[in-house]
Amino acid sequence: MLLLGWLGVFAPIVLAAIGSSVACMRAGQAACGAMLEVESGYGRYIGAAAMPASQMIYGIVITLTLNKPLTPDRIPGVFILGFLSGVVLMLISIYQGQACAGAINVSKTKPEVFGISLAPAALIEGFSVFSFVFALVLAGSLPK
Repeated sequence: MLLLGWLGVFAPIVLAAIGSSVACMRAGQAACGAMLEVESGYGRYIGAAAMPASQMIYGIVITLTLNKPLTPDRIPGVFILGFLSGVVLMLISIYQGQACAGAINVSKTKPEVFGISLAPAALIEGFSVFSFVFALVLAGSLPK
């Protein structure tokens, strides 16, 4: 039972790290390809490739919030909340990486749409913030 509690505590940071690294890798590959095809504006590609790393920050904060004494009545809630919020952060970051890669790819041939092409990635970030806040609110309602 205690193992499940610890899994719940660390799942948000571990799963967010997996998702963020996969997403940054995918967007980074698109950025590298774009830099081969354009003459300038490399910084914006690097910035877009790093965008999915924010889920890692959310995972760290959720983990720190859940890291309190694990009592028998608290363990099930910590496990479910930690595991599910970690899965959500992982999936959101992967999808955001795909959106960033798309924005990078489209802006290679049409640089003027770079800003607006990041709108889907920003929208996806909003879902991440919603799940982050929801996890923090629910963590406050777990038994002491």
